[in-house]
This record gives sequence, structure tokens and C-alpha cells, in this order.
Amino acid sequence: MTPRNGGDVPVILYVDADACPVKDEILRVAGRLKLKTCFVSNSWMRLPDDPLVERVVVAQGMNIADDWIAERAGRGTVVVTADVPLADRCVKAGARVVAPNGRTFDAASIGMALATRDLMEDLRSAGAVTGGPRPFAPKDRQTFLQALDREVRRAAKDL
Repeated sequence: MTPRNGGDVPVILYVDADACPVKDEILRVAGRLKLKTCFVSNSWMRLPDDPLVERVVVAQGMNIADDWIAERAGRGTVVVTADVPLADRCVKAGARVVAPNGRTFDAASIGMALATRDLMEDLRSAGAVTGGPRPFAPKDRQTFLQALDREVRRAAKDL
């Protein structure tokens, strides 16, 4: 299996970076595996000066970063996002998808995740107080690291 990105592993990571709480963990894994990694956001962010780390700043606007990622996602890529509609688009394109809390999205789970998201959105628009997601916990970082490692290995096998 020949790397297509200059790294040791022929997988590319795309990160929905604007509100991503696990950037340091992604950089650690990407550095260890020498993965090409694109952090996509609506504003500039500090990232290491590394030829395998790319900062992509897209225009302001709804779903511009999502569109950029979804257009490039496919077999051999791993997308890090908490955005369920983006995860759906990426799963349908053949990408592996991991949320910052370590939850993985795949063809078997994305339908339920979308349905739950839509239900909660409907409840909130009807005035229900839903409480929102639970706070990000230290255990989530460990779960995320394990899930990212696993999905990178799986994405490499997809090629």
C-alpha cells in the first residue's frame, strides 16, 4: 500500500475545526502516523508548522466548511466532526467519521443519529428545554484517541 499523501499511512484526516475540542489529540495521532491532516475552519487558528498539517480557512457562511470537507471525503479518509448532517454526507461518500467524544458514525448508525438530532431540534423549536449535550469530559479524550486510531486503521484497509 503506497502512501498517497507523503506520510507513512495512506489516509487523510479532515477536521471540522471551528469548535473541535480534540485538536491536540488529532495532531498527536497524525504526527505519530505521519498523516496528512486538514483543519478546516471559518477563521485562522494556530497550528504547528508541519508540511503534513494544512490550515484551510473558508469563507464565512452556513455550511461552507462542511461543504469543503464533504467534497473531499471518501474512501481512505477520516473525518472528525460533531456535526451529524456532515457526518451523514461523509459516511455516504465512504469516509470513516469520528466525533470528538469518540462516537463513530457509519452506515448502520448514522440514520439513528440523524433521527435523534432532528427530533431534538423539533423539540427545541417547540419550546422544550432539552438540556443539550453533556459536557466534554477527560474520559472523552481517551475514547476519542482509541476511536481515531481504530478508524485510521480501517480507512487504510478501505484503500
